[in-house]
Amino acid sequence: MSDILTSSPRSPAVPVVPLKPLGKVVAVTSGKGGVGKTFVSANLAASLAKRGQKILVLDADLGLANLDVVLNLYPKITLHDVFTGKAKLEEAIVRAPGGFSVLLAGSGMVEYSRLTPNVREDFLHIISSLLPLYDIVLLDTGAGISDVVLFAVSLASEVIVVATPEPTSLTDAYATIKVLVGEQQRRVIRMVINQTNRMGDGRAITTQLQQVLDRFVVSKPGEKVRLVHMGDIPSDLSVRQAIMKRQLLIQSMPGCPAALALAQLAAKLQESLITQPR
Repeated sequence: MSDILTSSPRSPAVPVVPLKPLGKVVAVTSGKGGVGKTFVSANLAASLAKRGQKILVLDADLGLANLDVVLNLYPKITLHDVFTGKAKLEEAIVRAPGGFSVLLAGSGMVEYSRLTPNVREDFLHIISSLLPLYDIVLLDTGAGISDVVLFAVSLASEVIVVATPEPTSLTDAYATIKVLVGEQQRRVIRMVINQTNRMGDGRAITTQLQQVLDRFVVSKPGEKVRLVHMGDIPSDLSVRQAIMKRQLLIQSMPGCPAALALAQLAAKLQESLITQPR
């Protein structure tokens, strides 16, 4: 795997100057699309809400949003309407199945797929307005290292990178981590390995990634980047069934292996983040 991971990552077209991370904002991101990032975001939010937390998920994939599809929602007002002044922020916040709130983006928002000064300002204003209202704001970002994705991640106090055991996913996860360290001076990045076949596979992958980072990626002289393994989500036929039915796995099949893993992920996140002072 080390040969795969040490290939040169792509560089974003426009450098993003990171802002000071805000409050309890957690970005859920990935190097590659199709690894289950939105599925993890939605079910993690439901699990945290079940644990008594007030949660909002913001669909930060401004170009190819699909959180509404996962949650079987048909919003009349989206983030696009807020950006264009057609609606107020509170009008766009929707109650989702699972007891949490969502702020959905309209799919195909070409004008918001690039980080213009207006997009940057509008996005920052919205995040700042939401922070006092929720225990945690989860950002379901796009995949990759575009300027919009990196800007959204720069607003987060913590980053969760979702990957699968596939070589292409691991290569892109490594590239993403390397850019987050270089562009945003990240010191700690949390890992979730989805679709694992055997218990312990995800931790082994995180350990291998850590070894490659130790060799090739340095945040500052004498400082190493630390990957925190948050958990494995096992391959589970129940996941596909829930996705096809557009249901939350946590609600439809709470006793299946993947749902139990997501519940453990929520508990670990609550323990490590929510109990920390702002």
